[in-house]
Amino acid sequence: MRKHIYALSGAGLLLSVSLTALTAQEHSGALPAPPDFAAQSEPNFVSLSDIQEFRALDKYNEPDWVTKKFVEAGTLPPVAERLPKEPLVYKTANMPDGVGVYGDVMRHVIGGRPEGWNYIGGQAQGWGGIDIGLSECLTRTGPLFTVKAEELEPMPNLAKSWEWSEDGHTLTMHLIEGAKWSDGDPFDSEDLMFYWEDHVLDANVSPLNGATPETFGVGTTLEAIDAYTVKWTFKEAFPKQYLWAMAYGTFCPGPAHIQKPQHPKYSSNTYEQYKNAFPPEFMNMPSMGAWAVVEYRPDDIVVMRRNPYYWKVDDQGNQLPYLNEMHYRLSTWSDRDVQAVAGSGDFSNLEQAENYVESLRRSAEDTAPARLQFGARTIGYALQPNLSSNGWGEPDTRAQAVRELNRDLNFRKAISIGLDRQRLGESLVRGPFTAIYPGGLYAGTSFYDAASTVYYPHDLEVAKSLLDGLGLVDTDGNGVRNFPADTANGADVEITLLANSDYGTDTNLAEGVIAMMEPLGLRVIANFQQGNARDDAATAGQFDWAVNRQGASMVSIVQNTAELAPTGPRVHPFHRGGTDGTLDLLPFEEELVAVVNKFIATNDNAERAELMKQYQRLYTENVYSIGLTQYPGALIVNKRFANIPAGAPIFMFNWAEDSVIRERLYVPADKQADHELHPETLPGEPGSAGPV
Repeated sequence: MRKHIYALSGAGLLLSVSLTALTAQEHSGALPAPPDFAAQSEPNFVSLSDIQEFRALDKYNEPDWVTKKFVEAGTLPPVAERLPKEPLVYKTANMPDGVGVYGDVMRHVIGGRPEGWNYIGGQAQGWGGIDIGLSECLTRTGPLFTVKAEELEPMPNLAKSWEWSEDGHTLTMHLIEGAKWSDGDPFDSEDLMFYWEDHVLDANVSPLNGATPETFGVGTTLEAIDAYTVKWTFKEAFPKQYLWAMAYGTFCPGPAHIQKPQHPKYSSNTYEQYKNAFPPEFMNMPSMGAWAVVEYRPDDIVVMRRNPYYWKVDDQGNQLPYLNEMHYRLSTWSDRDVQAVAGSGDFSNLEQAENYVESLRRSAEDTAPARLQFGARTIGYALQPNLSSNGWGEPDTRAQAVRELNRDLNFRKAISIGLDRQRLGESLVRGPFTAIYPGGLYAGTSFYDAASTVYYPHDLEVAKSLLDGLGLVDTDGNGVRNFPADTANGADVEITLLANSDYGTDTNLAEGVIAMMEPLGLRVIANFQQGNARDDAATAGQFDWAVNRQGASMVSIVQNTAELAPTGPRVHPFHRGGTDGTLDLLPFEEELVAVVNKFIATNDNAERAELMKQYQRLYTENVYSIGLTQYPGALIVNKRFANIPAGAPIFMFNWAEDSVIRERLYVPADKQADHELHPETLPGEPGSAGPV
């Protein structure tokens, strides 16, 4: 029988691959169609111009208590002086329930914990919508789920307008003029340049959501023209794709007037000291968002009060937000669903499939305090192998040997074929919720093409033959395959699996993977870490495999597109450059990078569709990551809230906390409750103790 010789990259091994193993390359089959599961509500599609505009109004209003207790007391300028020259104005006609009234609280429950308030320096703020409520970005994409497809482009936000040069290489942006941080300090181009020069371009800093120079294009530059004008210069012509990268969470500047004095470039601080310079106990961190943090109790609650300088209004001149306060009860992610359904919480992205049946049952009752609305299948999990063999994460001998295996196509195929995805999905929830997900783009999203999707069905015997062909055999009879004698001293093949212990779904899927690898003779060891520690390990490359819930890039494609392939040394979630920044791309990865860069460079929709077909085939044929399952999420909102847009998904261009435009939400006066913990107060001075 003819044998083929295969070189295992970087390990110097020549391994015989049997004909049986090679035939697994033809082991693809028809991908089962996802079960029918219609979304329970559809968006009302409108034009961008129907939602908002920037213009000055004749008169502005604010809560009466702000006027009486602060303005008339001389401690706060009149509202008209606190607003920019031309505020962002939300149009009443686009508000589902019209102009709102002031008062009340939105009570969130979250499983995360804030590391501190240095978002741009890399600190997690607890997730669950905290960072979305505090940060504003150059552009905005969350509400785009309701915008007509032919007009789909990022919404102006901190950048109120922009224009391209004739050759398309220069983009001039005009910032909102006269806007202020929550402490009254002017927002201007200094804040942008501080973020760009001292965070994005500084390799010693890792902004929380992973912004790098490549996020905005290799060779891109940014310069300030004046206080309210900046100029981008790109290598490509008309790379409109980067407007999407200027939204959450890769271009949301921080307050330079507070953070700059702590940055190592301007102080004696180390980078670690800078990252931790604004701990959770640091109150009243200046915010451009609708609210600012005024109270933090460890493992209890984060409280945010309305930003008196918030720069958005409704078209009647009422300064937003309508809601005076935001609560984030520090509990667990599962408890978030329970409390939202029970009415002791107000808002939840129901995303842990294990809670679906009980949540549906409770919400169907006549006395249910919350409404539950399922959307499309935009939640997807994948098993991501660390493909860097260049030193990222400083692997030891065992980990390096695993990475070499990860880079072998037949090994990735064996893992994929060895997984029973139907069982994995049903282990989370039974019913028409989960769908078999082979990896790559999600079925049901705009760029997905079933004909371009390669699927390798579950077959234990074929998976075993692939591993046999790689020379991975059990040489000591303990039931675990061994490396070849000249690799890792012939030790058992042990693989660590990183997962987020804050989410039951993550650990349940990880445990399912571990169990399904055992019959293949692979020992997979759980490395379950809480959210912040898990994120740190993933960013540092300290994992063999990781179970990961994928982000916007796999849903919208136009958001965070650069992350779809290793387009730069610090861009991709499971293949990054080593200590010298060099990427060791596999041949098919080079093709993926070329496809992604072409997608970014063109604005032709037909060409983009064809490019994504190429991307999907390259991705799934080469088992770039191993898809696990895909399912819908549901938005749970207390019935007392008004202005919730129809068809709001829990995740599409961004999470629902952004998509529903929380600054426009309100509670009618006759439904308001006594939930405010700090009534009739405003954020105090940065670093001071609580509100005033």
